[in-house]
Amino acid sequence: MFVPKKLIVTGGAGFIGSNFVHWVIQNVDDVEITVLDALTYAGNLENLKGLPEDRVKFVHGNICDKGLVEELFSRADSCVHFAAETHNDNSINDPEPFVETNVRGTYVLLQAARRFNLRFHHISTDEVYGDLALDDPNKFTENTPYNPSSPYSSTKAASDMLVRAWHRTYGIMSTISNCSNNYGPRQHIEKFIPRQITNILVGIKPKLYGDGLNVRDWIHVDDHSSAVWKILTKGRIGETYLVGANGERSNKEVLRIILSLMGKSEDDFEWVRDRPGHDRRYAIDSTKLRTELHWNPTKSKFEEGLKDTISWYVDNRSLWMGQKDCVEKKYSLSE
Repeated sequence: MFVPKKLIVTGGAGFIGSNFVHWVIQNVDDVEITVLDALTYAGNLENLKGLPEDRVKFVHGNICDKGLVEELFSRADSCVHFAAETHNDNSINDPEPFVETNVRGTYVLLQAARRFNLRFHHISTDEVYGDLALDDPNKFTENTPYNPSSPYSSTKAASDMLVRAWHRTYGIMSTISNCSNNYGPRQHIEKFIPRQITNILVGIKPKLYGDGLNVRDWIHVDDHSSAVWKILTKGRIGETYLVGANGERSNKEVLRIILSLMGKSEDDFEWVRDRPGHDRRYAIDSTKLRTELHWNPTKSKFEEGLKDTISWYVDNRSLWMGQKDCVEKKYSLSE
């Protein structure tokens, strides 16, 4: 078992990264965390509010900055790499930042991990596998061939391949996890669930792409965090683990649950044209993670998790209200 003492978390001011930092501080003693984040539009220092300053240090910087990365890695024993450009719609409009951050940024981190012999865990996505038919009885496994559909997922696939190559060629101590769709507090309001919630809160009708039957496999961000910690500390070097909570639901079903929980009619939304290359279905088989590392989700009741997520956006309007007009204006150009 590996026990981190000096952990770097890239992208730790973003949605999943910040929730991971909170989870570690709440559940693990004697580990100090350095958060490295460029604070692009999806990163927010408010996401780290309330964390103990003697255990969490924030560094404003870019993972493509070789000098900064090497300086930080020279004083650490491990890294969990969340930092990425992640939004599919943005990648369709402008792929370049995705190539720069997801591919080049990962390369810079791997070179530093190689030089300073760090334990390195790489966070990826189920979207690298492409999609499944709605009636396909199968799910993604660690052996599913890569078949990315978008500039976003293709750059994440590329970064996964870099991690594998650096392990095989240079022997770096790496692991990879590919996770299904996360939801929970602190997520940027451009994403599906928080966009629907915040639309309702400001009096805008929620929007649904295409026929609404696209299926996503949802997992609460806290369950993702616990899985990442298991893999970092107990995972076999060089291995990939898929993270999922058996939470398959169609976008239409999710939206109707949100509307119902917020006191609205389940049909009180607008249809909009589908986005290009929209994957039909994702589904994760997390058997390897569950059997080998004895991980299980603890927040598998989706409606309860959604209710708590809605409450967070209600209680934290000041953190997202300033972004709302800009996000909706950007969407209006394509819907």
